[in-house]
Amino acid sequence: MKQWNKIFEEKGRVFMKPKKEIIEAAEIFKKRGVKRILDLGCGTGRHVVYLAKNGFDVYGYDIAEEGIRQTKEWLKEEGLKANFKIGSIYERLPYKDDFFDAVISTHTIHHGKIENIKKAIKEIERVLKPGGIIFINLRKRRIRKYDPERPIIIERHGKQKVSYKIIAIRTYTPIEGGEKGLSHYLFDKKGIKKEFKAFKIQRIWTSDSGRHYCLLGEVKK
Repeated sequence: MKQWNKIFEEKGRVFMKPKKEIIEAAEIFKKRGVKRILDLGCGTGRHVVYLAKNGFDVYGYDIAEEGIRQTKEWLKEEGLKANFKIGSIYERLPYKDDFFDAVISTHTIHHGKIENIKKAIKEIERVLKPGGIIFINLRKRRIRKYDPERPIIIERHGKQKVSYKIIAIRTYTPIEGGEKGLSHYLFDKKGIKKEFKAFKIQRIWTSDSGRHYCLLGEVKK
Protein backbone atom coordinates (compact mmCIF):
# COMPACT_ATOMS: atom_id res chain seq x y z
CA MET A 1 0.00 0.00 0.00
CA LYS A 2 2.77 2.43 0.94
CA GLN A 3 4.48 1.97 -2.40
CA TRP A 4 1.35 2.69 -4.43
CA ASN A 5 0.54 5.67 -2.21
CA LYS A 6 4.01 7.03 -2.91
CA ILE A 7 3.62 6.49 -6.65
CA PHE A 8 0.29 8.33 -6.71
CA GLU A 9 1.58 11.12 -4.47
CA GLU A 10 4.55 11.69 -6.77
CA LYS A 11 2.79 11.28 -10.11
CA GLY A 12 -0.74 12.45 -9.35
CA ARG A 13 -3.23 12.21 -12.20
CA VAL A 14 -0.74 11.13 -14.82
CA PHE A 15 -3.46 9.30 -16.76
CA MET A 16 -6.28 11.72 -17.52
CA LYS A 17 -7.84 10.10 -20.57
CA PRO A 18 -9.53 6.69 -20.52
CA LYS A 19 -7.97 3.89 -22.51
CA LYS A 20 -9.63 3.56 -25.90
CA GLU A 21 -10.43 -0.05 -25.03
CA ILE A 22 -12.51 1.13 -22.05
CA ILE A 23 -14.39 3.55 -24.31
CA GLU A 24 -15.16 0.63 -26.63
CA ALA A 25 -16.08 -1.61 -23.69
CA ALA A 26 -18.47 1.06 -22.38
CA GLU A 27 -20.41 0.90 -25.64
CA ILE A 28 -20.70 -2.87 -25.23
CA PHE A 29 -21.84 -2.37 -21.63
CA LYS A 30 -24.60 0.00 -22.78
CA LYS A 31 -25.83 -2.44 -25.42
CA ARG A 32 -25.88 -5.25 -22.85
CA GLY A 33 -27.80 -3.22 -20.27
CA VAL A 34 -24.94 -3.06 -17.78
CA LYS A 35 -25.57 -0.74 -14.84
CA ARG A 36 -23.27 -1.58 -11.92
CA ILE A 37 -19.52 -1.76 -12.68
CA LEU A 38 -16.50 -2.49 -10.50
CA ASP A 39 -13.17 -0.88 -11.42
CA LEU A 40 -10.73 -3.24 -9.73
CA GLY A 41 -7.51 -1.33 -9.03
CA CYS A 42 -8.99 2.04 -9.97
CA GLY A 43 -5.82 4.06 -9.23
CA THR A 44 -6.43 7.81 -9.54
CA GLY A 45 -9.75 7.31 -11.26
CA ARG A 46 -9.64 7.96 -14.98
CA HIS A 47 -12.03 5.09 -15.72
CA VAL A 48 -14.23 5.66 -12.69
CA VAL A 49 -14.77 9.25 -13.86
CA TYR A 50 -15.36 8.26 -17.48
CA LEU A 51 -17.88 5.55 -16.63
CA ALA A 52 -19.69 7.77 -14.11
CA LYS A 53 -19.98 10.46 -16.80
CA ASN A 54 -21.61 7.88 -19.01
CA GLY A 55 -24.31 7.08 -16.49
CA PHE A 56 -23.01 3.87 -14.94
CA ASP A 57 -23.18 3.06 -11.22
CA VAL A 58 -19.44 2.77 -10.59
CA TYR A 59 -17.56 1.18 -7.71
CA GLY A 60 -13.84 1.85 -7.31
CA TYR A 61 -11.54 -0.50 -5.41
CA ASP A 62 -7.85 0.07 -4.75
CA ILE A 63 -5.21 -0.64 -2.11
CA ALA A 64 -3.92 2.95 -2.11
CA GLU A 65 -5.77 5.55 -0.07
CA GLU A 66 -4.08 8.30 -2.07
CA GLY A 67 -5.48 6.96 -5.32
CA ILE A 68 -9.00 6.88 -3.85
CA ARG A 69 -8.55 10.40 -2.44
CA GLN A 70 -7.54 11.78 -5.83
CA THR A 71 -10.43 9.98 -7.52
CA LYS A 72 -12.96 11.44 -5.08
CA GLU A 73 -11.49 14.90 -5.62
CA TRP A 74 -11.78 14.50 -9.39
CA LEU A 75 -15.38 13.30 -9.15
CA LYS A 76 -16.27 16.29 -6.99
CA GLU A 77 -14.79 18.63 -9.59
CA GLU A 78 -16.96 16.98 -12.24
CA GLY A 79 -20.10 16.89 -10.09
CA LEU A 80 -20.17 13.10 -10.17
CA LYS A 81 -20.49 10.30 -7.60
CA ALA A 82 -19.12 6.78 -7.19
CA ASN A 83 -18.66 4.21 -4.43
CA PHE A 84 -15.29 3.23 -2.97
CA LYS A 85 -13.58 0.60 -0.85
CA ILE A 86 -9.90 0.27 0.05
CA GLY A 87 -8.18 -3.12 0.08
CA SER A 88 -6.05 -5.66 -1.74
CA ILE A 89 -7.39 -7.22 -4.92
CA TYR A 90 -5.77 -10.51 -3.84
CA GLU A 91 -8.04 -10.88 -0.80
CA ARG A 92 -11.78 -11.51 -0.55
CA LEU A 93 -13.60 -8.54 -2.04
CA PRO A 94 -16.08 -6.71 0.22
CA TYR A 95 -19.05 -7.28 -2.09
CA LYS A 96 -21.88 -9.81 -2.20
CA ASP A 97 -22.06 -12.68 -4.67
CA ASP A 98 -23.55 -11.75 -8.06
CA PHE A 99 -23.34 -8.03 -7.26
CA PHE A 100 -21.90 -6.52 -10.45
CA ASP A 101 -22.96 -6.48 -14.10
CA ALA A 102 -19.35 -5.90 -15.21
CA VAL A 103 -15.81 -5.75 -13.85
CA ILE A 104 -12.96 -3.84 -15.45
CA SER A 105 -9.32 -3.94 -14.41
CA THR A 106 -6.43 -2.22 -16.18
CA HIS A 107 -2.72 -2.51 -15.37
CA THR A 108 -3.52 -4.21 -12.07
CA ILE A 109 -4.08 -7.96 -11.78
CA HIS A 110 -0.64 -8.96 -13.09
CA HIS A 111 1.07 -7.13 -10.19
CA GLY A 112 1.27 -10.30 -8.12
CA LYS A 113 2.42 -13.89 -8.04
CA ILE A 114 0.28 -16.41 -9.89
CA GLU A 115 -1.18 -17.93 -6.71
CA ASN A 116 -2.58 -14.51 -5.75
CA ILE A 117 -3.74 -13.75 -9.27
CA LYS A 118 -5.79 -16.98 -9.23
CA LYS A 119 -7.52 -15.75 -6.04
CA ALA A 120 -8.34 -12.41 -7.68
CA ILE A 121 -9.85 -14.13 -10.71
CA LYS A 122 -12.02 -16.33 -8.48
CA GLU A 123 -13.27 -13.24 -6.65
CA ILE A 124 -14.11 -11.52 -9.93
CA GLU A 125 -16.16 -14.57 -10.88
CA ARG A 126 -17.90 -14.58 -7.50
CA VAL A 127 -19.00 -10.93 -7.50
CA LEU A 128 -20.24 -10.99 -11.11
CA LYS A 129 -23.80 -11.84 -12.01
CA PRO A 130 -24.41 -14.77 -14.37
CA GLY A 131 -23.41 -13.54 -17.81
CA GLY A 132 -21.51 -10.61 -16.25
CA ILE A 133 -18.86 -9.03 -18.47
CA ILE A 134 -15.14 -8.59 -17.84
CA PHE A 135 -12.63 -6.31 -19.51
CA ILE A 136 -9.12 -6.90 -18.19
CA ASN A 137 -5.68 -6.09 -19.47
CA LEU A 138 -2.66 -8.18 -18.56
CA ARG A 139 1.10 -7.77 -18.90
CA LYS A 140 2.53 -9.34 -22.05
CA ARG A 141 6.24 -9.70 -22.51
CA ARG A 142 8.78 -12.27 -23.49
CA ILE A 143 11.13 -13.24 -20.70
CA ARG A 144 14.11 -15.51 -20.53
CA LYS A 145 13.66 -18.97 -19.10
CA TYR A 146 13.70 -18.95 -15.31
CA ASP A 147 17.18 -19.78 -14.08
CA PRO A 148 17.79 -19.43 -10.31
CA GLU A 149 21.51 -19.19 -11.05
CA ARG A 150 21.05 -16.13 -13.29
CA PRO A 151 18.12 -14.16 -11.87
CA ILE A 152 19.24 -10.65 -12.85
CA ILE A 153 18.46 -9.55 -16.40
CA ILE A 154 19.55 -6.30 -18.04
CA GLU A 155 17.83 -5.29 -21.27
CA ARG A 156 18.19 -2.27 -23.52
CA HIS A 157 14.98 -0.46 -24.45
CA GLY A 158 16.16 2.09 -26.98
CA LYS A 159 18.79 4.17 -25.19
CA GLN A 160 17.59 3.08 -21.76
CA LYS A 161 18.85 0.08 -19.83
CA VAL A 162 16.29 -1.72 -17.68
CA SER A 163 17.23 -4.15 -14.90
CA TYR A 164 14.90 -6.67 -13.35
CA LYS A 165 15.05 -9.82 -11.28
CA ILE A 166 13.29 -13.04 -12.26
CA ILE A 167 11.76 -14.43 -9.05
CA ALA A 168 9.69 -17.31 -10.43
CA ILE A 169 8.46 -18.75 -13.72
CA ARG A 170 7.00 -15.86 -15.79
CA THR A 171 7.42 -13.50 -12.82
CA TYR A 172 9.85 -10.63 -12.35
CA THR A 173 10.39 -7.51 -10.23
CA PRO A 174 12.06 -4.29 -11.41
CA ILE A 175 15.30 -3.52 -9.57
CA GLU A 176 14.90 0.24 -9.92
CA GLY A 177 12.29 2.89 -10.66
CA GLY A 178 8.86 3.59 -9.21
CA GLU A 179 7.76 -0.05 -9.38
CA LYS A 180 10.93 -1.39 -7.76
CA GLY A 181 10.19 -4.68 -6.00
CA LEU A 182 6.64 -5.03 -7.37
CA SER A 183 5.85 -8.44 -8.82
CA HIS A 184 4.87 -8.62 -12.49
CA TYR A 185 3.39 -11.83 -13.87
CA LEU A 186 3.66 -12.25 -17.65
CA PHE A 187 0.78 -13.81 -19.56
CA ASP A 188 0.50 -15.50 -22.92
CA LYS A 189 -2.76 -16.49 -24.63
CA LYS A 190 -2.53 -20.06 -23.36
CA GLY A 191 -2.14 -18.81 -19.79
CA ILE A 192 -5.08 -16.43 -20.13
CA LYS A 193 -7.37 -19.20 -21.34
CA LYS A 194 -6.20 -21.46 -18.52
CA GLU A 195 -6.64 -18.97 -15.68
CA PHE A 196 -9.91 -17.53 -16.99
CA LYS A 197 -11.49 -20.91 -17.73
CA ALA A 198 -14.62 -19.92 -15.78
CA PHE A 199 -15.30 -17.27 -18.41
CA LYS A 200 -16.53 -17.44 -21.98
CA ILE A 201 -13.77 -15.55 -23.76
CA GLN A 202 -15.08 -13.39 -26.59
CA ARG A 203 -11.83 -11.75 -27.63
CA ILE A 204 -8.12 -11.52 -26.77
CA TRP A 205 -5.97 -8.88 -28.44
CA THR A 206 -2.84 -6.79 -27.83
CA SER A 207 -2.64 -3.09 -26.92
CA ASP A 208 -0.06 -0.50 -25.86
CA SER A 209 2.27 -1.37 -28.76
CA GLY A 210 2.07 -5.05 -27.88
CA ARG A 211 2.96 -4.66 -24.20
CA HIS A 212 -0.39 -5.87 -22.87
CA TYR A 213 -3.13 -8.33 -23.68
CA CYS A 214 -6.74 -7.24 -23.49
CA LEU A 215 -9.41 -9.74 -22.52
CA LEU A 216 -13.14 -9.39 -23.10
CA GLY A 217 -15.44 -12.12 -21.86
CA GLU A 218 -18.35 -13.09 -19.67
CA VAL A 219 -18.76 -15.37 -16.70
CA LYS A 220 -20.28 -18.76 -17.53
CA LYS A 221 -22.19 -19.35 -14.29
